[in-house]
Amino acid sequence: MGKTFNTDGYCDPKLHYMVNLDTRLREIKSMVDAGKYFTINRARQYGKTTVLTALADYLQTEYEVISLDFQGLSYADFESEYSFAAAFSRQILLYTEHIPAEAEEELKQYSAGRVEGATLSRLFVLLSELCRKSERKIVMIIDEVDSASNNQVFVDFLAQLRFYYLRRGRTPAFQSVILAGVYDVRSVRGKIRPDEDHLENSPWNIAADFLVDMSFSLDDIEGMLKEYENDHHTGMELNLIAGMIHEYTSGYPYLVSRFCNYLDERVAGMKGFPDKSSAWTKAGFYEAERMIVKEDNTLYQSLIRKIELYPELRSILYELLFTGKPIPYNATSSYMKTAAMFGIIRNENDTAAISNRIFESVLYNYFITEEFSVSRMYLMGVQERNQFIVGGHLDIRKVLEKFVETFSDLYGDKDDTFLEDVGRRYFILFLKPIINGIGNYSVESRTRNNERMDLVIYYMGEQNVIELKIWRGNAYNERGEEQLSNYLEYFHLTRGYMLSFNFNKKKEIGVKEIKVGDKTLIEAVV
Repeated sequence: MGKTFNTDGYCDPKLHYMVNLDTRLREIKSMVDAGKYFTINRARQYGKTTVLTALADYLQTEYEVISLDFQGLSYADFESEYSFAAAFSRQILLYTEHIPAEAEEELKQYSAGRVEGATLSRLFVLLSELCRKSERKIVMIIDEVDSASNNQVFVDFLAQLRFYYLRRGRTPAFQSVILAGVYDVRSVRGKIRPDEDHLENSPWNIAADFLVDMSFSLDDIEGMLKEYENDHHTGMELNLIAGMIHEYTSGYPYLVSRFCNYLDERVAGMKGFPDKSSAWTKAGFYEAERMIVKEDNTLYQSLIRKIELYPELRSILYELLFTGKPIPYNATSSYMKTAAMFGIIRNENDTAAISNRIFESVLYNYFITEEFSVSRMYLMGVQERNQFIVGGHLDIRKVLEKFVETFSDLYGDKDDTFLEDVGRRYFILFLKPIINGIGNYSVESRTRNNERMDLVIYYMGEQNVIELKIWRGNAYNERGEEQLSNYLEYFHLTRGYMLSFNFNKKKEIGVKEIKVGDKTLIEAVV
């Protein structure tokens, strides 16, 4: 059986198509060689376990590697130092190849619970002795430390690691310790003991910064696709498909693999995509994107849970999505730090930005869906949807005409502040039921600001670009027409659309058609 694209756990190069990890492994090994203790904390499904598994193999030629996973420990294992010492010893015995005989016998005594009064300090004396007797320096890797991070025994475990790290010039200790998880355990003591003193004195304050880029670059993705292409000969444009995947995912490992998995296994064989060659195309990509945005998976569930837990984060994301107002990135803000830790937002030129276009689309759908049952705009879209599909094509001009009519009837008497805040959201609410199930939309982050936002609609293999903008006078509108014309050139389109929210009391509501060079623009004003 040939290789596949994997999104169900760590990747094995013998079984799965993978990006080349060599550069990352060399960077991490340089930290190990320097004796660093550090944490690899990245968002969920960001490839941590895959990297750690590859790293353990990579280090084997020079080091003795103890590679553990705290996911294999139960809650009861952290109830006391005694139970933890037994469980930890069992893991070392299971996952370490070369243990000196005397140390192995002692570990067996601990693992069987036969060491009376076993404590962490006594266990670490044994671990120090293990480091002294080992023929090679020992590197300890522990994955899924999140499962223990709220436990006092784990905090004391970190304190022991710190103690031996600081004394390793006189007392044998691990060459390097690598902890991996979503949370940064440098702040873990504050979660156990929230008083000021312990917040400032984390037992893991010895950890070096981990700056290795775990996201996939365009070259990474193209290299993986090249291996796939050598096996399947689809004739895909490698740079085009890799570029689109990178543009929509920003290199988020799970999302990259998800796109590839969908193109290979789900799009290929669908109506309109009879084989792999037809799937690995621009049209196939947009079909995969439509399905990925609509699915319900644990990554999206985690994303939504964080929004519901942090009202301030919810407000920020709403502003970024619908108003385009710039929000400074504040690294000391607890909810912003949490959002960055979970891969929801990133620092982009000192302003907060949503991490990737897939998350943007998922969040748009989340916020829009909240209003389905109460929004009259959404209900009007449901009632009127059939008139906008003509011969299997989406008639955007008719959509705009009906939206102008409906919006003016429902909200024409509202004040300017209301219209500016909700106009874009209401258009998406109106559009959603019209294209739902067949089409999809995305917002171009390059154009989104507090005055302009470009919406790209994909329907039955066709693209339509609509610029949503706030009216700022004729001169500004003419610049907008030119910008949209240039944007259409980028998409190789000759027809585009503009929807202007005009707060001038003497405005002329309606839809008209104009020419800008060789482009036709349909302009709607509400």
